[in-house]
Amino acid sequence: MTLEQTLPICIAGTWRLGAGERYASCYPATGEPVAWLNAASLDDVEAAVQGAHHAFVHSGWAQRKPHERAAVLYRIAELIRQRAEELAQLQRQDNGKPINETRALVASAAGTFQFFAAACETLEETITPSRGDFLSMSVYEPMGVVAAITPWNSPIASEAQKVAPALAGGNAVVIKPAEITPLLALQLAQICEDAGLPKGLISVLPGKGSLLGDALTRHPLVKRVSFTGGTRTGKHIAHIAADKMMPVSLELGGKSPTIVLDDADLDHAVAGVLYGIFSSSGEACIAGSRLFVARALYEPFMTRLSAAAAQLRVGDPADERTQMGPLISAAHRESVERYVALGLAEGGHLRLGGERLSGGMFDQGYFYPPTILEGLGNHQQVCQEEIFGPVLVALPFDSEEQLIEQANDSLYALAAGIWSRDYKRAWALGRKLQAGTVWINTYKQFSISTPFGGWRDSGLGREKGRLGILQYMEQKSLYWGMNQQPLAWAGVEAGQ
Repeated sequence: MTLEQTLPICIAGTWRLGAGERYASCYPATGEPVAWLNAASLDDVEAAVQGAHHAFVHSGWAQRKPHERAAVLYRIAELIRQRAEELAQLQRQDNGKPINETRALVASAAGTFQFFAAACETLEETITPSRGDFLSMSVYEPMGVVAAITPWNSPIASEAQKVAPALAGGNAVVIKPAEITPLLALQLAQICEDAGLPKGLISVLPGKGSLLGDALTRHPLVKRVSFTGGTRTGKHIAHIAADKMMPVSLELGGKSPTIVLDDADLDHAVAGVLYGIFSSSGEACIAGSRLFVARALYEPFMTRLSAAAAQLRVGDPADERTQMGPLISAAHRESVERYVALGLAEGGHLRLGGERLSGGMFDQGYFYPPTILEGLGNHQQVCQEEIFGPVLVALPFDSEEQLIEQANDSLYALAAGIWSRDYKRAWALGRKLQAGTVWINTYKQFSISTPFGGWRDSGLGREKGRLGILQYMEQKSLYWGMNQQPLAWAGVEAGQ
């Protein structure tokens, strides 16, 4: 591939140029193009969905035995591992994450396909307890065409979490990747085909979500949408889905509290808080962006935390020593800067950071340093709205009652973290926090075997987990009559 080439996109098994405008995928560390491609058009959406529906009906994929579908998913996992370094380097260029992080995301994607392959071939249907002269069964069948709308911050991992269970369930999938990070979805589609997935069962439609994602969601042949992204867009999808009576999975925003109790192990707490907010440059829905520290511990803890944050290595994502790469775009960095300015205007002050980095690569890319704001109340805007960047707001608390009230005082309820040596105390607090995931003495650790999702404005439904396949299947009940006599109501006797 040369930089001058325009990459084809995958439309129902056909690789061709999109019919939309040509645009570049750019490297956030330098702002320079990595690849060029044409966006999909509305006609491409129609072709992809119609082609996916045809493949679902005629390819035989839905009718294959579960272990036969699982064999293809195992092969996809194997091919991802074989191409792991190539994929990791491409994702580094596509969204600017440090190379060690993109390697972990690629490994996660392979593990996701492996897990859902195993879940697929061991998924059991049920003979339900009889309540009459019949045998009753509960079975699951694929939906048809499903749409996977994925974000820019963790492309291949997010796509795997939607595509793997959807394919395991026997469906066809149309992927709508984030406009600015399309390259890994295209690679994944190619890997799926190379692994033996029938053509037409997977498509990739790069371009504007407001155009293509909306068209996919509204299409009558699309039977489910799984979306990861902003809350505003998620609510828009939910409104369309309600009119269609279509199920959705929505993994949306967060403003997650991370809590340091007065009995915390400070070494673990400092390291965990840093990782929770500053890894991925804070561009994570589960970032621990609100820090609550017991007042007696507040000043010594913040002194240690700030000193450690100042030592984090911000720089070239290709350097294996780098801990924080650039933000995704110039526009997003400006958004983060506006939030920091708002926090200062609201009466806060900077403990660390808050000014754009400069010199060398910093002048080319979209870098922003670890930033800590203090002196604000939980009710203020920067404590309530998702910044999606490396900005931590620190607040002391005086009692656990006050802590619980403030931690739960948010439109979001995606995640939370607790640091304490007392496991009983941490357990009790964890049960009182309103969040889809609570980490205790760790943060931002994931398992594909454990369901994930949020409450309230953080989303609907759950991804991951052994039963994640069922999100992409319809449940059906079957009754087998076992009565020796005709149904009494009709008044018909046997032998007449």
